[in-house]
Amino acid sequence: MVFHVAATIKFDEKLDLSLKLNVVTIQKMLQLCQGMKQLEVFVHVSTAYANCDRTHIDEIVYPPPVDPYKLMNSTEWMSDEMITMLTPKIIGNRPNTYTFTKSIAEYVFVEEGAGLPLCIVRPSIVGATWKDPFPGWIDNYNGISGLFIATGTGMLRAVIADADTVADLTPVDYVVNMMIGAGWHTIIHKPNTVPIYNCVSSATNPTRYRDCNVMIDYYQKTPLESTFRRPYVYWTSHPWVFSYWNFIGCKIPCMVTDLCLKLIGKKPRMVRVCDRIAKSMYTLKYFTQNDWVWSNRNCEALMNALPDADRKDFFLDLRPLDWNEYLETYCVGTKQYVLNEDLAALPAAKRHITKLRNIRWVFNTVVLVTLWQVISKSELARNTLDLVLNLSF
Repeated sequence: MVFHVAATIKFDEKLDLSLKLNVVTIQKMLQLCQGMKQLEVFVHVSTAYANCDRTHIDEIVYPPPVDPYKLMNSTEWMSDEMITMLTPKIIGNRPNTYTFTKSIAEYVFVEEGAGLPLCIVRPSIVGATWKDPFPGWIDNYNGISGLFIATGTGMLRAVIADADTVADLTPVDYVVNMMIGAGWHTIIHKPNTVPIYNCVSSATNPTRYRDCNVMIDYYQKTPLESTFRRPYVYWTSHPWVFSYWNFIGCKIPCMVTDLCLKLIGKKPRMVRVCDRIAKSMYTLKYFTQNDWVWSNRNCEALMNALPDADRKDFFLDLRPLDWNEYLETYCVGTKQYVLNEDLAALPAAKRHITKLRNIRWVFNTVVLVTLWQVISKSELARNTLDLVLNLSF
């Protein structure tokens, strides 16, 4: 069995490099597999968003919008400036080069892999583990994990998302089970066509972005040691509202912190972190504001075909997954396994959260008292306040 999982997941990667990393590598892997006399199956891991220009995505390989071979040949002689200029026209309705090249890769995989035992697994947003090796395990900042950590540290104050949009999150251990199961299913049944497995949660156990708001409570309950501000998130579907909240709630405090760091002779870094988080949010907003419907007939068939003796170890049914419990273990997992923070130091982290709350209360009190002093001494301010109160009540 051969599993091809490697890819660039950088959404804004240059088109020519994304083609090399996501498509040319497929060609080279196929060449390698063609020399394997005892190859049982070649499992290619794509993404559920490879065809995100469609609202309904079936378990089939869709024709590419351009000829992949002409495109790859063209990018060999194009200058960087020309590629950058033409990229928006080439990728069309897709939001980035990642989803575009993953779609191209699927087509090339099927075309050049003719005669080989192939299958494709398309996971959606991959998150922390559900069960194996233990709940909440995660080891990177990629995708939604980075936003979770940014929320826990208080650096992410607003999220661009439609709260009613489905958050198609899939635990990584479920995805791995699906990869192994898809390979086994292909070996056993030897289908005439390349089977596609849409590895998504929304088809059987959907959750929505508004349900993710519980992570604020979880990060209050199990706070991070590196908390910058008390966790809080304002949900909005308008980028300009996000920009406002990000500037008021994150950028200004970061600017003040960087100024203090400069004064004590340390390197300023907080504004840079704030800008990086904001860039990530803008990159992901396409996926947090749109809904897709994926068919999963092949996944259901695989789950039903799995022997009873293997169902415990290779669980493929997400229906029993409790999202609130999963999100709590996810938050704890980011603390333990990504940030390498010891749960034994939790009391100190809680005291830090309490200190941040007290600082916020003192700050708000000072602002209110100052405003009151200004209003009490200014006739214009008093008249304006009376006008507002009269209009309101």
